[in-house]
Amino acid sequence: MAKILIVDDEASIRRTLRDILEYEKYDVDETKDGMECLVKLKKEKYDVIIMDIKMPKMDGIEALERIQMISPDTPVIMISGHANIDSAVEAVKKGAFDFISKPPDLNRMLITIRNAMDKSSLVTEKKVLQRRMAKSKTQEIIGESEPILKIKETIERVAPTEARVLITGKNGTGKELVARWIHEKSPRSENPIIEVNCAAIPAELIESELFGHEKGAFTSAVKQRIGKFEQANGGTLFLDEIGDMSLSAQAKVLRALQENRITRVGGEKSISVNVRVIAATNKDLRKEIRAGKFREDLYHRLAVIIVQVPTLNERRADIPLLVDHFNEIICEEYGISRKRFQKEAIQTLKEIDWSGNIRELRNVVERLIILSSETVSKMDVLNYVVPSSRNRSNSMPFPSIFEKFENADELTEFINQAYSKYKSESQI
Repeated sequence: MAKILIVDDEASIRRTLRDILEYEKYDVDETKDGMECLVKLKKEKYDVIIMDIKMPKMDGIEALERIQMISPDTPVIMISGHANIDSAVEAVKKGAFDFISKPPDLNRMLITIRNAMDKSSLVTEKKVLQRRMAKSKTQEIIGESEPILKIKETIERVAPTEARVLITGKNGTGKELVARWIHEKSPRSENPIIEVNCAAIPAELIESELFGHEKGAFTSAVKQRIGKFEQANGGTLFLDEIGDMSLSAQAKVLRALQENRITRVGGEKSISVNVRVIAATNKDLRKEIRAGKFREDLYHRLAVIIVQVPTLNERRADIPLLVDHFNEIICEEYGISRKRFQKEAIQTLKEIDWSGNIRELRNVVERLIILSSETVSKMDVLNYVVPSSRNRSNSMPFPSIFEKFENADELTEFINQAYSKYKSESQI
């Protein structure tokens, strides 16, 4: 039941409005001046306030200003027997939802109350959605293992600075999440973090994507386009998989980092940008430099701080926490009760070779939630997860032997020696 507060120094007005509103099934409270209204508002939440302008101790306009500070989302309908255009304009400017003259037209009053409540409901829904979006915007970094605690500590130290960060790690380890947390804890968090997947954009389009282009710059440039650097102005630009960026684009990114200025493709005007760049890669950029595929000067510009994200195999102690986290969010998405994972099931998951890292673990948890009963057992893991892991490991026989060799020449020499030994022994 919606709750309405009537604020008026005339008892007859309060009584009349109360009778009408209670007849309309509203929960009604009342007070005789603005001071008492503020006291009540600090203790109670009201859906609508109906308030007179002319009152002793504190008039309606002053009370309205205080209400805007205490409860800005509560709609206030102003009423007055001394109505004039100036009073109405002032009340609306101060934040009143509407202004009604005394004696109030009851039909208009009821319609205005309903409209005010609709607005209040929309504001509440908007805030709920904003909280949900904020919550989903940056997921928590799950884990208490030593490598993850070290990353969290690094984020706390690096985020408040303007230092550029290079995040390295294999696919599926959570490099993007680390980048988002650096942005979230930085002074730039109120501004956007713009993400660019350098591996997903063709080489001929990457420059347009980053720097934008002018109309007519190339055949398909039918209108001007703002690039990611400009979109991230004042915020953070996250260059994911930067090891896949073309050398020509690397040169322009280097120049942008040096000068804090960019030029759109096909343009002549130099545009100033204020961007913090965070990059990530699953490649060894030093090897790429030696192979002539990555600029060394750009590497040194980006790698002021290097954050190495561990593989899941290197942080197996976090698997129970990660499973619990994925269990919660996946079951919530499906609208079902959380599944219970037996200790033996968790232990079996910890023993798997996770080549797909966190991404693979999430998929596995989702598979177990769908295919298992209320309790996920060790047998469920053996039936639905382990066979695929075993097949994957069987695709590379004797992995421990091959890992000893740094190049093909050493492997060839080992095979020749083994063959010679076999041949000599077979002749005995």
